[in-house]
Amino acid sequence: MISSAVTISLVEQARGGPFVLWDDLAAGVRTAKELGYDAVEIFAPGPDAVDRAELKSLLEETGLKCAAVGTGAGMVINKLSLTDTDPGKRQAAIDFVKSMIDFGGEFSAPAIIGSMQGRWTADLPKDEALKSLGAALIELGKYAEQYNVPLIYEPLNRYETNLCNTMADGVELLESQSISNVVLLADLFHMNIEETTIAQGLLDGGKHIGHVHFVDSNRRPAGNGHMDYAPIVAALKEIDYSDYASAEAFAWPDPTAAAKQTIEKFNELFR
Repeated sequence: MISSAVTISLVEQARGGPFVLWDDLAAGVRTAKELGYDAVEIFAPGPDAVDRAELKSLLEETGLKCAAVGTGAGMVINKLSLTDTDPGKRQAAIDFVKSMIDFGGEFSAPAIIGSMQGRWTADLPKDEALKSLGAALIELGKYAEQYNVPLIYEPLNRYETNLCNTMADGVELLESQSISNVVLLADLFHMNIEETTIAQGLLDGGKHIGHVHFVDSNRRPAGNGHMDYAPIVAALKEIDYSDYASAEAFAWPDPTAAAKQTIEKFNELFR
């Protein structure tokens, strides 16, 4: 059975980005509980920005899980990339992700690699960038094994990366470099831009898909755009997907309303 989750951002530099709940971790977790979510996905400035004892207490109090932790602050705040041409900066990026894996691992929550994957440039041809990214994913996937969780890698749309844009691109990266303990994140917003159809993209990802970002075509909460969810639900069923559908969407018209709209659409589609 697919479980629900909602994003909570604690990163001031990302304000205005596609995160549903903001600023107050305790309030966010309790709101998620009140609305009927199964879990929260946390986007934090770094591993030390969250009081782990407080988070543990909140999860115990509410019975919620931590679905995943984001690493995007490594790029947003620290400008770190796993494909940086500077070996020192590339290592700093790997170390930052490891610190987030350690943070999430305490709560059985995998870390997500999205914006930290970087881009290929005139100074870094695409094949070299993909080799660097693959090497980092191999190392980080193995590092995550100690917590019995995978690493999550997210193909992004062409405006955010020029490395892997589709689920097929992600599968090719994982399989061509024999990358283990890494799963793909299928973000419906990115897929709406890049895939011929979202349903076919999900079928292309197949067994490699381990996380879904549940959102509408315009990055507003599900049900506030023109996304056709029937074939998406059918494709998820066909690939036997049973992990999280996590709300990563703009807080439109406001955080609570966005969270409420999303869980209502989730229940309509998956319950």
